[in-house]
Amino acid sequence: MLVQLRPPTLDNSIVVKTLPMPNLSTLPLTALTLDEAARPTPPPVPEATDQHRQQGKQLALIHRHYLMEMARLSAVLARIEAGDAPPEHLKRIVLSLDMSENLRAFGSLCGQECRILMMHHDIEAADMFPRIEAAGSGLFAEIVAKLKAEHEVVHELLIRLDRAADALIADPTDENFGKAAAIFRHLESVIRSHFGYEETELAEAIGYYLGHI
Repeated sequence: MLVQLRPPTLDNSIVVKTLPMPNLSTLPLTALTLDEAARPTPPPVPEATDQHRQQGKQLALIHRHYLMEMARLSAVLARIEAGDAPPEHLKRIVLSLDMSENLRAFGSLCGQECRILMMHHDIEAADMFPRIEAAGSGLFAEIVAKLKAEHEVVHELLIRLDRAADALIADPTDENFGKAAAIFRHLESVIRSHFGYEETELAEAIGYYLGHI
């Protein structure tokens, strides 16, 4: 998404004009990217102390929980793909003798992960983003605009994975498993990048302006 900045208004606020997002549902999976090169950097908060920065790390701690769950699901995926000869570090993942049951279980886990991540992003959009956007007379509006655009990409991937998970549960074939696996791996990569950007660039603002999430 392109972002154009206008000069500060008389009240020192910043107006961010955003252009319409493309229809993400029509894009191929590989085109659902975050355009990392276009990520703006946040303005400094000179008044922020080390205590504020420590408080701002709350978001990173929350993200760690979600990333751990995704890593667990990734391990299940890798174990299924390994079949009868998994590497040593995957042998702790116990699978059913019935491969159909394993594929359905993977689909079920994907669906659960979709709902959990969607809820996390809904909370951010409803509460954290508006408060950060208003912080410092709108100094962080450009950052929030980019994060919202990235949320749209994540949202589209979650929709696709949820549908693929349902198809896999209903019909646990290799083809449906391959589709769900490809979407999950792409989502995992996007989520790790998005979380890293969000928690790093907002840490100081969260600690100073919000105090807590």
